[in-house]
Amino acid sequence: MAGLSARQVRAQLAAIAHIRWRAFVYSLRTRRGSLELASRIFMGLFFGFGGIAGAAALGSSAYYFVSNGRAQWMAVLFWPVFLFWQLFPVMATAFSEALDPSTLLRFPLSYRSYFLVRIAYGSLDVSTALGLLWLSAIAIGVGIAKPALLPWAILVGLGFALVNISLARLVFAWVERWLAQRKTREIFGVVVLLLALSGQLIGPLLSRYGRRTAPHAAVLAQELSPEQRLLPPGAAGASLAGWSNHSLANGLSYFLLLCAYGGVFLWLLHLRLHKQFRGENLSETSVRRSASGGRPVVRPSWNLAGLSAPVAAVFEKEFRYLLRSGPMLFTLLVPGFMLLIFRLGPGGSREAGQFLTRAPNLAFPVGAAYSLLLLTNLVYNTFGADGSGLQMFFASPVSFRQIVAAKNLSHAAVLVFEVVLVWVAVSFFFKPPTLAIAMATLTGIAFAAPVNFLAGNLLSLYAPKKVDYGALGRQRASQTGVLVSFGVQLAVFSIGGAVLYLSRQVGGYWAATVLFLFLAALAWTAYLMVMQRIDDLAVRQQEALLGELSRS
Repeated sequence: MAGLSARQVRAQLAAIAHIRWRAFVYSLRTRRGSLELASRIFMGLFFGFGGIAGAAALGSSAYYFVSNGRAQWMAVLFWPVFLFWQLFPVMATAFSEALDPSTLLRFPLSYRSYFLVRIAYGSLDVSTALGLLWLSAIAIGVGIAKPALLPWAILVGLGFALVNISLARLVFAWVERWLAQRKTREIFGVVVLLLALSGQLIGPLLSRYGRRTAPHAAVLAQELSPEQRLLPPGAAGASLAGWSNHSLANGLSYFLLLCAYGGVFLWLLHLRLHKQFRGENLSETSVRRSASGGRPVVRPSWNLAGLSAPVAAVFEKEFRYLLRSGPMLFTLLVPGFMLLIFRLGPGGSREAGQFLTRAPNLAFPVGAAYSLLLLTNLVYNTFGADGSGLQMFFASPVSFRQIVAAKNLSHAAVLVFEVVLVWVAVSFFFKPPTLAIAMATLTGIAFAAPVNFLAGNLLSLYAPKKVDYGALGRQRASQTGVLVSFGVQLAVFSIGGAVLYLSRQVGGYWAATVLFLFLAALAWTAYLMVMQRIDDLAVRQQEALLGELSRS
């Protein structure tokens, strides 16, 4: 396949584009496909408004720097674009590519075509669209301030875009390589989550100790300014500054450095993709040797009092899935960690008037609500981790109602653990909540949980998505699930906040307990009504469920 002509490569790329377009058109014939399109349009408008606001800020800042002779500060504009371009796809993988391009390797595709497809598919995401929009705004701002500098601004913007696209694809390709095996996946997940949690401490620590170290920070920033020019954002800003100040040698040298970064990133990406193209297929499976003469060791299943054998079996399976997922285990610690951040923030002293310090009783409901929010991806895609194994549920002599009930029961157990952990953290970082606020919070959870379970069960049937913990970008719920879960959580939290506010105005949180009990009775009634029909709904969606979750 290496000897294909440019015409044949173009024909392959056109065939792939045509297939993807026809698949998209055919998907609109289904209800799920139409909902996915509506969700993508809505999320596109949401990010579009944010992108336009960011473009206006970056464009006006670029105009100000160049028109006032401060082009050396242009790197300040490129650094936010660079960080967003690289971090957003990792932190918000629900909006990343939905197709695994490596599946194209089963077809007679040339390496050149495969390389271009990987670049193209990876560039069709929110971060690339917003990054290109912001770079265009910077170029327009520079061009308005100094028209002679516009061609150089466009050239630097194209080079900077090449660096970001190639680096983003490089990171995803190598991270997928590391995540292909369980041990490296767990190590990588621990490192990423520790970095994410540690990054949350930067703002509170700076707000608390920043005033004491402000002069030293200014000196340090001035000393580091030359060094940051050796990195892509600094090189892009220094290149524009050189051309703006008529120092063509500096401008050209920093632009060549920027292009060198792009070339190195593309070469490293080539190394990874070429091995994959040549047939590298990593596997984490290994033959277990048992001590009983080669016979498999059979461990007794959990015997949970009050639960039937099928429900207990599914309950055990769900917990074993969770215990094998490092990210999910770390997620359980996030609410307590966020309470620590609130405590270390500028409200750590009462003079600062921070919200949770002034009203420590509200720390428990805030932490409990955050715990419920963290379970969104799990509750609203409850069959995602089952994959093709879902067909075993349909083949087993067990009602689907029992299966769904067991999954909801496991989610409820995780939520109870989270609420207890939040109570301990609140008692340690603030003060133990009063009996009235504790009862109001618990009854509020009793109302919010069945609402989420009800919506999650329906979305799991009508908008499923296969979960693959070994590949970035395929770990979250579908676009429809993301949009609907956002609406449900907004409605639940709005109702909960209104109930707490009204009860406080009346004179106490015991009134909130009564209102939440009434709402919980309504929510559980609706939940049980839907559960009575869950078997019929599952049978109707059986073909769609198995087709979606059995995709390779």
